[in-house]
Amino acid sequence: MELRQLRYFVAVAEELHFGRAAARLLIAGPSLSQQIKALERDLGVPLFARDRRTVALTSAGAALLPDARALLDRADELRRRARHLSGADPVRLGYVNWLPPDLTARTSGVAQLYVDTWVVPSHAQAARVADGSLDLAVCWVRAADLARHGLTARLLGADRLYAVSTGADTGPVRAADTTVLVDDDVTSWSSWNEFAEEFAGDTGARVVRIHNGAITGPAFFDHVRACATPVLNSPKGQTTPLPPDLVRRPVVDPEVVWTWSLVRRDDEVRPSVLAVVDAVTRDVGDLGLRRAGAWLPADDPHRALGG
Repeated sequence: MELRQLRYFVAVAEELHFGRAAARLLIAGPSLSQQIKALERDLGVPLFARDRRTVALTSAGAALLPDARALLDRADELRRRARHLSGADPVRLGYVNWLPPDLTARTSGVAQLYVDTWVVPSHAQAARVADGSLDLAVCWVRAADLARHGLTARLLGADRLYAVSTGADTGPVRAADTTVLVDDDVTSWSSWNEFAEEFAGDTGARVVRIHNGAITGPAFFDHVRACATPVLNSPKGQTTPLPPDLVRRPVVDPEVVWTWSLVRRDDEVRPSVLAVVDAVTRDVGDLGLRRAGAWLPADDPHRALGG
């Protein structure tokens, strides 16, 4: 059993999809499958029940997942302590699904940056910064989250969310004429649910409540096909290719903006961490938030930049 196999196990358990897990881990799908099978042989239990369409944790897999995460955390802590003893303690950065494409170039020569491989939702990453598990995180936060956790945020990125629709019309669609999905799994989708419900309340968009994690992936496309109106896409689906029977439509009146913040602790004083914050957010600007017609939640910490 190897640590990398445990990381693969955790990634598949979080994605419940071998293809998405392989893309996240930057390895080939067949290699990932082989490593999982090797881990199952070493442990003597099946970790996943899989067929052509679905992947699910077995009871043994679900029971072992917390232990695997704990072992990985201990291994990461061991590496951090070793680097600290060597005088090269890295700055630990967590993220959800987006990082600046020039992150490495911006931080080169500034500090040793360690990008954490445990990808969890925004609210969990913010909490990890607050409790010291991370130094920085790229995530979506509200001003109330910052105050509660003792965090500071700088604007780092902004996604204009679009709608996905059936048919051939690729023209703009009014926000009021869209549907937004809200999932009852608040552990995974807390931030998105808050964003989506406030968006619907402000614009009159229709809310459809789901319970199958179909905010992204093939099940999301199935919901689009079943809806009579275009469905607002989430930030996690921004770069996912659409099936040929679906189209992308810009949302207007208003434009829907999801912001990405770089968060740190209010009391952070280490020069290496502060240097990374400055290097990564330098020259980011307002990312078009000053343009008239941009919608952000009322408690978005960057709303003051909006139109």
